Amino acid sequence: MTLQLGPHVVDPPVVLAPMAGITNVAFRRLCREQGAGLYVCEMITTRALVERNPKTMSMIQFGADERPRSLQLYGVDPATIRKAVEMIVDQDLADHIDMNFGCSVPKVTRRGGGSALPWKRGLFASIVSAAVSAATPAGIPVTVKMRIGIDDDHRTMLDAGHIAQEAGAAWVALHARTAAQRYSGEADWSAIAELKQSLDIPVLGNGDIWEAEDALRMMAETGCDGVVIGRGCLGRPWLFADLAAAFAGSPARALPTQGEVAALMHRHATLLVEWWGREKEGVTDFRKHVAWYLKGFPAGGELRAAMATSSTLDELAGLLAQLDPDVPFPREILGQPRGRTGTPARVVLPDGWLNDRDCDLVPEGAELDDSGG
Repeated sequence: MTLQLGPHVVDPPVVLAPMAGITNVAFRRLCREQGAGLYVCEMITTRALVERNPKTMSMIQFGADERPRSLQLYGVDPATIRKAVEMIVDQDLADHIDMNFGCSVPKVTRRGGGSALPWKRGLFASIVSAAVSAATPAGIPVTVKMRIGIDDDHRTMLDAGHIAQEAGAAWVALHARTAAQRYSGEADWSAIAELKQSLDIPVLGNGDIWEAEDALRMMAETGCDGVVIGRGCLGRPWLFADLAAAFAGSPARALPTQGEVAALMHRHATLLVEWWGREKEGVTDFRKHVAWYLKGFPAGGELRAAMATSSTLDELAGLLAQLDPDVPFPREILGQPRGRTGTPARVVLPDGWLNDRDCDLVPEGAELDDSGG
């Protein structure tokens, strides 16, 4: 099964979700080496891009062999979004643009952005239309990532899906949770099926894909056209090898030994050092990945803590060498959630946000001046 994205074929129909502080050049390369698909960079804010924020400009780097180059934009002002997309077109910065309407963190929703924005149908339509009209002459497809809605009483996915389709979006991806759920509870895959039945453009499903079998089951149960992988690949880039095998009909699954995981950890850190251009920053950036890679392995708390405070590749290599390389993969953790979970919480919104659904006014102070979610 393949997925069309403008002139690009996504085969298998697997997309790496943008994750702040995670999906940089190094991690995307690690994942791409495991299996084909579409690998999206960290979320970029339109204002920071237009103003050429140095951090943001470094975040939109792509590997020399990375095609299509997939970039996710966040914005609340249609005019700024148009400028950002025109900049992407004029400077050939990306081959695909994904629009973020799924972020649920308070600093975003309190300004009317992310998962709060589809509630404002007029503003949402203006934003997607601005991006599509600026990208279309260059043949750059635009897609939309969103959630079910703000909460169970304020569902937006069907209206937003139809608006995105009418505006010319290439596909819509649905994280099957509300903003109020954050990352808690279980994803409601029935919402993906409902959206798929309602739209003519492809619908991708996201939420609770921890193993390759989950992806196959989601597609079978919902009829969705592809899957978006987020937390399931944290500390486990080989999940993309499993997904490639599963979509090819093979039962083969990667179950690396502790030694193989250690080698992958060192490679990940090395790639981060290359990307940062400075050893200490690269190894420091890697620290957050240690617990995810070693989940379920009997590494010991002291050794894990030492790795999570290491500052050089040699130091990290010495610590990794202390792991027993023959320990088999802990099968008991298969299918378990990874990354953040948390609890549901009230969504922080601008004053009066829920009053008028068709208002297309941009909230005051809505644009974020930094990137990364």
